[in-house]
Amino acid sequence: MSAYKEIAWNGLWKQNSILAQLLGLCPLLAVSTNLVNAASLGLATILVMMLSNFAISALRALIPYEIRIPVFILIIAALVTVVDLAFNAFLHDLYLVLGIFIPLIVTNCIVLARVEAFAAKNGLRAATMDGLMMGIGFVWVIALLGAVRELIGQGTLFSGIEMIFPTLSGIQVLPESYPGFLVAILPPGAIFVLGLLIAGRNWLDARANQRVREHRLHDQPPAATHAAA
Repeated sequence: MSAYKEIAWNGLWKQNSILAQLLGLCPLLAVSTNLVNAASLGLATILVMMLSNFAISALRALIPYEIRIPVFILIIAALVTVVDLAFNAFLHDLYLVLGIFIPLIVTNCIVLARVEAFAAKNGLRAATMDGLMMGIGFVWVIALLGAVRELIGQGTLFSGIEMIFPTLSGIQVLPESYPGFLVAILPPGAIFVLGLLIAGRNWLDARANQRVREHRLHDQPPAATHAAA
């Protein structure tokens, strides 16, 4: 159980693929113009990561070491094709918005890095758990980035949700007279908000480490002094 807790903590925070490793920044910056687009691409990435980790962990004993990378990419490409066709069939409007970024999951460094570093060396349950947690770590960051950019740039949240749930509509959070802040939904705004998120994570980690050091110093028994006879 402790091993699974460590896998979950690594994926969600400690080794977060975006905030800690800075992987997958191309789709992150391009698609996170609003919350719905960002979360949708994140969910597609979760599916690919879970399935690819599971498949490669199951086949790792059969894959020759010398050609492992081409085989990994072939497996990932097949799974991405399935996800891409599913989006086209069931979420066509959203599929048109996300465009090329669903097929580009094949080249996402997050997916290939996890199958190489973890799935190819661990069992099925651990590998699947790793894919799920790394995917969730990717989703919460890209969704938060999309929400912040959408709120600052347009004053709304969940804009475009009707592409997934036709009976729902976006929320106008700020007054309709809000003119919007165009930079927030342009690439420079994405880089700026991402930088703030990374800075916030580093600050929280620094505070946690400082508390651990203070706790250790507080619990350390004072050195005994002995008077010379």
